[in-house]
Amino acid sequence: MNPEFLPEGPALFLEKEHRMLFIADTHFGAETEFGRRGVHIPSNTDQRLDRIIACINATAPDMLIILGDFKHAIPMTSRQEYAELPRVIATLRDHVTLRLAPGNHDGGIGRFMEPAEILPRDGTLIDGIGVLHGHTYPSPDLLGHLCIVGHHHPVLHLYDEVGCSLRSHPAYVMGTMRNECLCPGAPACAPTRVLFMPAFFEYAGGLDVRTLTTSGLSPLCRCLDVADAEVFLDDGTYINTLEALIDDERP
Repeated sequence: MNPEFLPEGPALFLEKEHRMLFIADTHFGAETEFGRRGVHIPSNTDQRLDRIIACINATAPDMLIILGDFKHAIPMTSRQEYAELPRVIATLRDHVTLRLAPGNHDGGIGRFMEPAEILPRDGTLIDGIGVLHGHTYPSPDLLGHLCIVGHHHPVLHLYDEVGCSLRSHPAYVMGTMRNECLCPGAPACAPTRVLFMPAFFEYAGGLDVRTLTTSGLSPLCRCLDVADAEVFLDDGTYINTLEALIDDERP
């Protein structure tokens, strides 16, 4: 199993029994929320959809797995989402089988997707890989497997020699979870590995990887073993261990 990183996504392609393309946190409809907060930008739905299609065309997957926050508005569904999501989903269905691991922004997504397309909120195994959004405790069935998750929007802040932040770059974090932290009282099993994926949404912003374990965003990030975790850019470039990046920040 050799992962292929697609920086134009960011997206991840894996081939086992199925050819699987993973994306996370597309946040379709987010422009409406921006407008409510005084930031008025036109809908970028078509361009975002084109990027997904480009990733599909580049990898020819059997299945597109969306790791949650496919839509944006909570707790309601916005007019923008009612207007645009049916066309987005129909276009994707014309290219590939869809599966959605629902996230905390995906309330009401059942109005647009078929029941068989929506996975359990606490995750499920596909080809032996745990698939979930990442905002909840995972199902015990996922322990001992590699899990691929969204939700955290990890980025790597790059600094100059005087400590000024130059830019944020989408990043992946791969590490081992402490099973007793994830599921107290669960039977002993092989270590659980987790890959945190960056957000697909171009305006998502992100959480610097150095603060991932202290952010409190999810049980998964709280249970990550910093000493074992590694950081990669969205094109798969290896950066360093998470522990080393955190140590570089300490006075």
